[in-house]
Amino acid sequence: MESKKIFISIVGESHTSPEIAKLAEEVGAEVAKAGAVLVCGGLKGVMESAAKGAKSAGGTTIGILPGSKREEANPYIDYPIITGIGYARNKLVIKTGHVVIAIGGSYGTLSEIAFALGYEMPVIGLKTWQMIHHTGQIDQKIHYVKTPKEAVQMALKLAKEAKPPEEAREYKT
Repeated sequence: MESKKIFISIVGESHTSPEIAKLAEEVGAEVAKAGAVLVCGGLKGVMESAAKGAKSAGGTTIGILPGSKREEANPYIDYPIITGIGYARNKLVIKTGHVVIAIGGSYGTLSEIAFALGYEMPVIGLKTWQMIHHTGQIDQKIHYVKTPKEAVQMALKLAKEAKPPEEAREYKT
């Protein structure tokens, strides 16, 4: 995977606090500085902040939109992908990346984390959901970090170790 671009999917809430928006913007900038492509849902909140950060650092952004209009994308999206499938597009946001960074989050983010884990994709968590296994233990498949820089460094490391999407297993239930 050295010669190919790494795609990092960023997921998070669409109505966010200033603290989470700042973290997302910093993550986006770090993604761009690393030369990776930022993939997100293309709308507001964490998606817009991350895309803004990526664009400010000269990066490339892809927004996978739930609706049927390119104009719905936030102004920092280079490539708006219209789907017309509503929030079922969350699965596409996940599958497009090599790795997922979850920042903050509401129930849509929770579904995206679950999709990623079901596909055995690496997930990095920054102030996001903690999954508690039925045993009472925190799910160790989510790599929790404290800073945007740590999030992207971990994402790059895990993306290089991950199975290519074409070799990934089918969704595990």
